[in-house]
Amino acid sequence: MGFLQFHAGVPLIADVGFLCQMKCGLKYESFALPFSFRYKSRAMTGKKVIAICQLGGIFRTLCDGSLSYNGGEAHAIDIDEDSKYNDFYMEVAEMFNCIHNSISIKYFLPGNRKTLITISNDKDLQRMIKFHENSSSIDVYIMMEEVVAPDVSNMPASRSSRTTLSEAGILADATPCVLDADMDEISQHALIDSTFDVPDDLADVDEHIVNVNQHMDIASEIPLSITLPLPGSSEEKHMKAAQQWQNNITGVGQRFNSVNDFRDALRKYSIAHQFAFKYKKNDSHRVTVRCKADGCPWRIHASRLSTTQLICIKKMNPTHTCGGSIVTTGHQATRSWVAGVIKEKLKVSPNYKPKDIVTDIKEQYGVQLNYFQAWRGKEIAKEQLQGSYKEAYGQLPYFCEQIMETNPGSLATFTTKDDSSFHRLFVSFHASLYGFQQGCRPLLFLGSVPLKSKYQGTLLAATAPDGDDDVFPVAFAVVDTVSDDNWHWFLQQLKAALTTCHGLTIVADREKGLKESISDVFQDDGVYHAYCLRFLSEQLIMDLKGQFSHEVKRLIVDDFYAAAYAPRPEGFQKCIESIKCISLEAYNWVIESEPMHWANAFFLGARYNHMTSNFGEMFYSWASEAHELPITQMVDTIRGKIMELINHRRAASNHWLTRLTPFREERLEKESIKVCALQVFNSGPTGNKFEVRGDSIEVVDISNYDCSCKGWQLSGLPCCHAIAVIGCLGRDPFDYCARYFTCESYRLTYSESVHPIPSEDKPLQKDFSQAIVTVTPPPTRRPPGRPPTKKLGMVEANKRQLQCSRCKRTGHNKSTCKEFI
Repeated sequence: MGFLQFHAGVPLIADVGFLCQMKCGLKYESFALPFSFRYKSRAMTGKKVIAICQLGGIFRTLCDGSLSYNGGEAHAIDIDEDSKYNDFYMEVAEMFNCIHNSISIKYFLPGNRKTLITISNDKDLQRMIKFHENSSSIDVYIMMEEVVAPDVSNMPASRSSRTTLSEAGILADATPCVLDADMDEISQHALIDSTFDVPDDLADVDEHIVNVNQHMDIASEIPLSITLPLPGSSEEKHMKAAQQWQNNITGVGQRFNSVNDFRDALRKYSIAHQFAFKYKKNDSHRVTVRCKADGCPWRIHASRLSTTQLICIKKMNPTHTCGGSIVTTGHQATRSWVAGVIKEKLKVSPNYKPKDIVTDIKEQYGVQLNYFQAWRGKEIAKEQLQGSYKEAYGQLPYFCEQIMETNPGSLATFTTKDDSSFHRLFVSFHASLYGFQQGCRPLLFLGSVPLKSKYQGTLLAATAPDGDDDVFPVAFAVVDTVSDDNWHWFLQQLKAALTTCHGLTIVADREKGLKESISDVFQDDGVYHAYCLRFLSEQLIMDLKGQFSHEVKRLIVDDFYAAAYAPRPEGFQKCIESIKCISLEAYNWVIESEPMHWANAFFLGARYNHMTSNFGEMFYSWASEAHELPITQMVDTIRGKIMELINHRRAASNHWLTRLTPFREERLEKESIKVCALQVFNSGPTGNKFEVRGDSIEVVDISNYDCSCKGWQLSGLPCCHAIAVIGCLGRDPFDYCARYFTCESYRLTYSESVHPIPSEDKPLQKDFSQAIVTVTPPPTRRPPGRPPTKKLGMVEANKRQLQCSRCKRTGHNKSTCKEFI
């Protein structure tokens, strides 16, 4: 006669008389008689079923890990849905002449023949029937056990646990996986286990497999009792994604590559079975864990195998008397676990929000997280996918060298502070520098955008308009903060990267530090600073004192813009006189704002009617898309965008058949349409100046590319007056267009390529000019909480002003009006 022992669904078959002697002197006798009951389902609703009992069969483990039960004799028991567990239990015990409380009843879940589920109450019995309501039969297995109590007086004192013997319960059996074999082969090995702790020196001994001849004790089998949700319930749906982890822990003897692997498997196992645990010991070579529920005997202990890094489960009591309490919080869901769960989805959806993570994990795993658990898990997952922010700063010296090595003629440099923390980084690729100087107008726009990365920072950028008035990136920098010193440094690097700066116009804000930096860096290069008109209009409204309605402020801004675009001084004066009629204070502000830096009538440089510095919004959007990446990856992402942009526009321009770019060709055609209403008269003996009459009388100097309307000079394209004169002379208007607008110059702008940067790590030994520099992250960190949603650069004139319906004045409403009190 044989007996069958189980641990987490894996059988061990041995002889009844087999005894083992443990080193601590404890002696146990243990045997188990397997029986199988098959309930033939006639009609699972309200009718009795026949239990066909099999006695004397054996379990064998198949190659896929499932269990097969063969042999035995048959008996029958009647049972129905109204049957009580105690009645059923007593009838089984009487049929086989078993002692009360000496048997356990088990069954398999449908489709899972690896894990045996224990029936211990009426709900378990009805749940078993419910699970198999669509099945033709139900297999039920009976285990008969007898335990001889140990001699407690001979038990060595435990140094690693405060668990008492009463808490520990009975010993769990260690079960190696065996293939189909006879009883003699199986009885050659057994495992040691106990649910109470043993001294550390014994626990650390590699005694997971011992020979029969060593006469060591075999502990009795303890089934894994788990409270499972009813089929179709919301709990069952929540557990679907976690069901794959139900067998992560199989029992004593199971090995793991490291402590971290064991902790991860244990955490997933607890989530799958919906219970919480707490660590009693947790270090690099041993882990002892118990169920968090008070009084529950579930225990597990694992420690390192001698001379290896493997972690082996040495002891385990898989019984839960707490009923497998449902975990309603994310107690076991650590940040690392959340990161592992969401990492794959985060690859596809980088904007995966923490609130969506909370919802998905609740639905898929039945674990309720709070917002900050989800947010921290997302941060770890991002770092695992993208790399470490800290390591990225350390790679900056090598990264800059790689940029200049793979893209000769480029400039990539950085600086650090006294404590070696990151200060600023400047990057300009050769393709950008060459394209700007060979094909673009000498016009640059300076701007900045805040970065929302872990260490914050700001992106400074210099962009230019190409021949078709699209954004062309020239240079950019990442700095710790926007400051006069950082702008000055950026302009110094930009000047060093450019071969010539003569005649350059820089459109930027009128901030004092930026104004002084441009003047200081380019003082001898004939560079012009054009103020950003949007910045000026915002500042005008902010500085305007007194109560003005929204409509009045809008009129002031409109007149201000009209004054800026006016090509001649008389038009400028007319517009500001209109402002003076509204507010003398606004008029004085405009006069004192240095119109020679922003008004077309007085500006000495060429800005081609580009009045604001926010020209590079497309470039700033690239930075916004990559702002959460580590700094080297963010720069490389921007590099990839520039590379794609250049390749795309180069390919598109190769199909153009016009002499000018499409946008400029269209503008020239619109001006040509106006020619039919104009009359041309030769106004001088030299034949270079002409008088053109239409709605106004203008003078065109064809030799100096000048028209009194100033349209030719401001745009770079012949105005309608100039086109009329050119037509009378029988010449081609295309010959009088600025060269920057030709397709030839456009193709020259995009003739060079940006090359990829190798992604391998920094080599251990190489003679880099900046390799001796150690770069650490800046001290600034992203502040907690939701970032402000107010958009920078919002014109205050667009804000709605309170207006009283009684006195019609602004700044208050009817309820606070004092006019009629």
